[in-house]
Amino acid sequence: QVTLVESGGGLVQPGDAQRLSCAASGRSFSNYPMAWFRQALGKVREFVAGINWNDNSTLYADSVKGRFTISRDNAQNTLSLQMNNLQPADTAVYYCAASHRYAGYNFLPTGVPAYDYWGQGTRVTVAS
Repeated sequence: QVTLVESGGGLVQPGDAQRLSCAASGRSFSNYPMAWFRQALGKVREFVAGINWNDNSTLYADSVKGRFTISRDNAQNTLSLQMNNLQPADTAVYYCAASHRYAGYNFLPTGVPAYDYWGQGTRVTVAS
């Protein structure tokens, strides 16, 4: 049984930092592209940040570039998202995702359909 479990969400104030973690189990994700997505109330799920498996290359949505940092630890099978200078617009449920169909490929997808495994999400609320 493959599972992804996010943690680290909660209520923070504008300008605060928060770190999200994703623990993967059931198989090794060492050769999987992995990513964080988020979904705000009433909006579609959107790509936030992704990290490739082979060279740890990263991609970020323009809205978070310079504030968020994605990282992975293949030995621990974990994925993290360090979020700095959080703003109310960052309020959303954050999801960890892994792409089985692109495992082993030198390609980092950003679309929701490209990801096969999803966590249950962790809510981040930014409010004063």
